[in-house]
Amino acid sequence: MASSSSSRTLLTERRLPLLLSFFLLVLAILLLIFSSSSSFNYFPSAKDLLPSPSRSSPLPPISKPELPSNPTSVADFDETEADRDNGDAADEEDVGGGGGEEEVNIKWEVCKGGKTFQAADYIPCLDNWNAIKKLKSRRHMEHRERHCPKPSLRCLVPLPSRYKVPVPWPKSRDMVRLIFGFGMIMFLTPNSLNIRKTKTEYGGDYLVFLFSGTQFKDGVSKYIEFIEQNLPAINWGGHTRVVLDVGCGVASFGGYLMDRNVITMSFAPKDEHEAQIQFALERGIPAFLSVIGTQKLPFPDNVFDLIHCSRCRVHWDGDGGKPLLELNRILRPGGFFVWSATPVYRDNARDQTVWKSMVALTESICWKTVKKSMYSLGIGAVIYQKPISNSCYEKRVENNPPLCNEKNRAGISWYAPLDSCLPRISVGRTDIQNSWPASWPDRLNVGSSISEENATLDTKHWEKIVNNRYLQDLAIDWSNIRNVMDMNAGYGGFAAALVNQPLWVMNIVPANGPDTLGIIFDRGLIGVYHDWCESLDTYPRTYDLLHSAFLFENLKKRCDILDVAVEMDRILRPGGWVLIQDTAAMIKKMRPILHSLHWITTLHKKQILVGKKSFWRPNETST
Repeated sequence: MASSSSSRTLLTERRLPLLLSFFLLVLAILLLIFSSSSSFNYFPSAKDLLPSPSRSSPLPPISKPELPSNPTSVADFDETEADRDNGDAADEEDVGGGGGEEEVNIKWEVCKGGKTFQAADYIPCLDNWNAIKKLKSRRHMEHRERHCPKPSLRCLVPLPSRYKVPVPWPKSRDMVRLIFGFGMIMFLTPNSLNIRKTKTEYGGDYLVFLFSGTQFKDGVSKYIEFIEQNLPAINWGGHTRVVLDVGCGVASFGGYLMDRNVITMSFAPKDEHEAQIQFALERGIPAFLSVIGTQKLPFPDNVFDLIHCSRCRVHWDGDGGKPLLELNRILRPGGFFVWSATPVYRDNARDQTVWKSMVALTESICWKTVKKSMYSLGIGAVIYQKPISNSCYEKRVENNPPLCNEKNRAGISWYAPLDSCLPRISVGRTDIQNSWPASWPDRLNVGSSISEENATLDTKHWEKIVNNRYLQDLAIDWSNIRNVMDMNAGYGGFAAALVNQPLWVMNIVPANGPDTLGIIFDRGLIGVYHDWCESLDTYPRTYDLLHSAFLFENLKKRCDILDVAVEMDRILRPGGWVLIQDTAAMIKKMRPILHSLHWITTLHKKQILVGKKSFWRPNETST
């Protein structure tokens, strides 16, 4: 009996700790499940910013990822009140070094000018004179296309003599400083651009835009009103939100459409004599350098609501009509093309020959002429509309141009040759790619290529980050920021969160990653494809702020991060900002590189690297 009693006592003594351990384990599991099901309240990982590669297929829902083993690689903004009260204590700030990183020993040099460009306006992939000289032909503007130097040049673009920061928006739309780039000083021809030189209350010389010109006789605003009055279905800022302006000049058309909640991508080739895109960017208007030559524009199919050309000097019927076929590719089914050029309204033999050729070409691709009228002093415009189905294609007597074989077409339009065929229009209730988006601003959260739930989650997620952190805690003067670039845009949520701010965002979708650019356009935003292992086609000192979320960790597998930093330094204005969210290891690598460029950096919560570009240039006295 004694032995039996002793056994029961021993069993009881061992069972109680076992039960207690089991209870604590269950409690821990419940707490873990509860925290995992909390609200959408995290900073995205690289995986979150790279959704399904197929735009036409439904995208996976945006969900909270599991935290990685290294918690500093994903920022979590759930802070206690004490954290908020003592936030500054958790941040590091320094000017030239420190923070525990190793210094980068780089001897920076200033870029030298060439035969076709000034050093202060250097654009590596467009100013590669050695590659241009080797071209076999320039008939199709090959010399205006990208020819990037290999390896990338590691020099810093000098500042123009007497350089000053831009005039703030909105005054910059109508007035810019005379001196902001060598191109402006050397090659300025004010009469051709319809501007005048003046002095203002800011002091110094300025260029004032007169809002009219060879085409806008009654001013840009009147011209914009004329288009909508002739075709009310255009409905600026409602039905029509995203516009492309081809051969934009100094981008006055896009600049004044902003008053109507229209965002316009203005583009033109690089020109050495007037640098009109440089003017456009200095005015604070979205613009970039490109040409319809032999390669596709860096946009997806079926994304622009309206395309505009006012004397844009493009031979639409050239090379078998390939330039107009490229517009057809990127224009939304049911979208409009507004063409105002001398063949539309002049009767001389030369213009009428071009007009007849344009009539034949537009009919062959089933574009409908919906309006042709005069609007001012003998100047007129014609408005075409792209079909919404394939029925017209199938009824053509002559299959020319032919319908494309989709298997042979490039997926992403990056270094892709122009089509000589017509892409089919996908139709049907289940097709979400080609249906017209909701009117603005509803389309921001009711995209046609992303579910309403996912779009709303993405917007709310970025709104929380932008409003609670970016606009409040990072000591950035947002009142002086006009041009912003999101270097790894994902769904475009960062831009959507800033849509009510007086600025615009250029969304970049890496050409080597999943294709989400169509989603961005469907939401009523703008952007382009780009490979950050190469230089961007824009002038130096273009952007006020660069934003990067989990770009560099993936990018370092293909190129040197140092080359990307050089490009960031080139396109960012002195006094401009960069926001980098990446892994702790990548931030540790990037910070000393920025220090070597004499940027001021701040590290927030060990998760967000903020850099501010200085006016420093190596050997500045020699520039």
